[in-house]
Amino acid sequence: MKESYIYKQLENNKVRCDTCSQRCIIAPENFGICGVRKNINGRLFALNYGKAISESIDPIEKKPLFHFLPGTHSLSVATVGCNFRCGNCQNWQISQLVKIDKSMLEVGQNISPEEIVENAVKNKCPSIAFTYTEPTIFLEYALDIMKLAKEKGIKNIWITNGFMSSETLKMITPYLDAANVDLKSFDDKFYKIYCGARVGPILENLKQIKKFGIWNEITTLIIPTLSDDEKMLGRIAKFIFKELGSETPWHVTAFSGAISWKMQNVSDTSIEKIHKAYDIGKKAGLKYVYAGNIPGNSKENTYCPKCNELAIERIGFYIKRFDEKGKCGECGECLDII
Repeated sequence: MKESYIYKQLENNKVRCDTCSQRCIIAPENFGICGVRKNINGRLFALNYGKAISESIDPIEKKPLFHFLPGTHSLSVATVGCNFRCGNCQNWQISQLVKIDKSMLEVGQNISPEEIVENAVKNKCPSIAFTYTEPTIFLEYALDIMKLAKEKGIKNIWITNGFMSSETLKMITPYLDAANVDLKSFDDKFYKIYCGARVGPILENLKQIKKFGIWNEITTLIIPTLSDDEKMLGRIAKFIFKELGSETPWHVTAFSGAISWKMQNVSDTSIEKIHKAYDIGKKAGLKYVYAGNIPGNSKENTYCPKCNELAIERIGFYIKRFDEKGKCGECGECLDII
């Protein structure tokens, strides 16, 4: 447990948490929407500090990040909790755990920030990814790790829903090297109904991430009947092109109802739908669009945006590179690879 870094004390011992854009006003002895921040006698505490529910080594392509340190592995860390309630969540067993059972707040292995960084060094991981659940809700733990990682020359990555507050984003940017942001829809109604959030703060944070020079990739899960509208997808593609740049990769991924939290009755996304979303991104002028969650799919490869030569071949999470230090081996075009 650690006192929250960003909150305001209010009258009658209430507090306002300013860690994410929910900005929960929390009465004494109550929790925020995330389920892990509690008002204790007029002070706000993150009860998940130092309690890693997951620590593992993943290919960075699993995040997914295709243009940041490709072919490397990242030490991946998470705690319980989330500030969203997405019915399609595939990690709901840990993201929603404390909302289902408050006794689960004690779940997780006690691992200090120093130990996390030591594990990354020991396993020769050039990066640490804060992932699986929403890193904003374990800001204090993540930030303390990030500061130590920076000192060791290890890169920091957030896999995030992008709903952090402006204060949180400002706090982490000196230590953040890359992010993958879930842009689930361009429709505020979708966010309100299925996530309990709003799209506006996410769009603004994406612009700020770009402004701060942090490498960013976007993921949109294509859920049949809910987030597969072609006009809406076109608006996302145009936003990425205009506000984030044509070099920003867009991952359009297939939904699977069987592994979701509350959407088992929703059909899996067809290959045709994913290919259509891929085409929408390309038509909007995006250089790198990737079709995810489709086995044996050549649309997860990186091709030169100038001559269309194969630059990186992907089979599952494994890659084969044909580029020359981030440039096309055929024409020398920059492939926007870090």
